Amino acid sequence: MNHLTIQAPAKINYLLDVIRRRSDGYHDLRMIMQRVNLCDDITITLNETSDLTVTCGKNGVPDGPGNIAWKAARTMLDLAGSKLGATISITKNIPVAAGLGGGSSDAASVLMGMNELLGLKLSDQRLMEIGVKLGADVPFFIFKQTALAEGIGEQLKPMPPMPEAWVLLVNPGVHVSTAWVYKNLQLTNQRELTKLPEFFSTVEDVCAILSNDLEEVTIPAFPVIADIRSSMLRMGALGAMMSGSGPTVFGLFRDKDTAEKAREALTEDSDWFAVTVKTL
Repeated sequence: MNHLTIQAPAKINYLLDVIRRRSDGYHDLRMIMQRVNLCDDITITLNETSDLTVTCGKNGVPDGPGNIAWKAARTMLDLAGSKLGATISITKNIPVAAGLGGGSSDAASVLMGMNELLGLKLSDQRLMEIGVKLGADVPFFIFKQTALAEGIGEQLKPMPPMPEAWVLLVNPGVHVSTAWVYKNLQLTNQRELTKLPEFFSTVEDVCAILSNDLEEVTIPAFPVIADIRSSMLRMGALGAMMSGSGPTVFGLFRDKDTAEKAREALTEDSDWFAVTVKTL
């Protein structure tokens, strides 16, 4: 087999606690992340030319070596000692730089796909060790479970089963730099971390833990994020919050109809990206 098509799902953060700044410049985090069924489509084809190409055709996403998916493929080819090349085509359905993990998910999918195509038979644990060197969120997408993520995001523990929810994602199209957000975050060591429940029976139980420390930086600079969040809650969301460093806002809904009505209302007079998805 020399050809594979994969779907790379987005994620949302139910919880994002920034605990401390590390000496290496990263931050220790505590996050709860779940995948949703908004996916990029990735096709990988091995070839005999030894050339490695990645094409995406999306503004803000580099083709070639600047793309994290290219780095993932190069890593696997080098690990295999292979003289083969690969052609990788990515159809981006996940907004770029949106707090939804699209780039990390693409890289994780390429690691898993190349592992299969090259017959390396590396374990998920080994792929996660490789993935964290590419990006802190990459291991989560290889883990393939709703997870409590600690450290820089690479220390993963499975969460208890979460109730299925309809999720409205709205991205207003403003550019938020993750590096800028973390640089401007004011950390205090005095707040206690939320005690997490042992099980989640309802969507309301999930909404009870929603918290994102990065909102305190992003929202003052981009108040539209708070406006979207407030609108979702007025329109029937059981909970709403910014995902990751933003600017995407997600709302959790009990049923699809309510989520769709909110999506239609929020996009009536705007060109915002908005889609209703389900949790995975």
